[in-house]
Amino acid sequence: MSTKGPNYFRIGTIAVVIIAIAAIGIIYNSMSSAKKEPLLPYYGPKGNNGEPFYVKSFNLLNQDSVMLNQTAYADKIYVADFFFTTCLGICPLMTEGMIRVHKAYKDNPDFMIISHTVDPEHDRPSVLKQYAENRSIDTKKWNFVTGTKKEIYDLARYSYLVDASEGDNGPSDFVHTENFALVDREGRIRGYYDGTDTAEVSKLIKDIALLFTEK
Repeated sequence: MSTKGPNYFRIGTIAVVIIAIAAIGIIYNSMSSAKKEPLLPYYGPKGNNGEPFYVKSFNLLNQDSVMLNQTAYADKIYVADFFFTTCLGICPLMTEGMIRVHKAYKDNPDFMIISHTVDPEHDRPSVLKQYAENRSIDTKKWNFVTGTKKEIYDLARYSYLVDASEGDNGPSDFVHTENFALVDREGRIRGYYDGTDTAEVSKLIKDIALLFTEK
């Protein structure tokens, strides 16, 4: 004859219920994580088989005449823009905006900036270096780069997607855009911002913080 009383079976039933609830919770959390939307959208066309869009590789000279490629920005969150040192229109405002971004993350080792000159014939490395020094910019975190006109313009149009014009890279071809592009650790574009607009720059600073919370 069994000596197990009603309490034994009651405890067993409660244990089964607790285990079932825990299992449901694990499954729910797993499904919720899988369906979690990204904090910021992804930009750029997908490939024929749905492959994501990434910023293209590059080889450019920075302000110190050092050849720079995308490995310098690997696993970094960064902002890219296109300017030229003699610009008297939108570029000074863009530089002011980027300086705000630079100051906000100057102590974060996982954040960088890259500014491409669209006037490579004039903006040689020494000119870019002087431009940065005149503004007390830390070029360890913020590179000013130059290269061939074709490579820089192709980056603007087909890599960072900040300029919609086709262009021909001829003498009269010119890229002049106020857009800042925010790029995540994987090299994917996550936002565009008007670098001449203080409210847009403030949003960029907040969006960078959001990206740093992504796992």
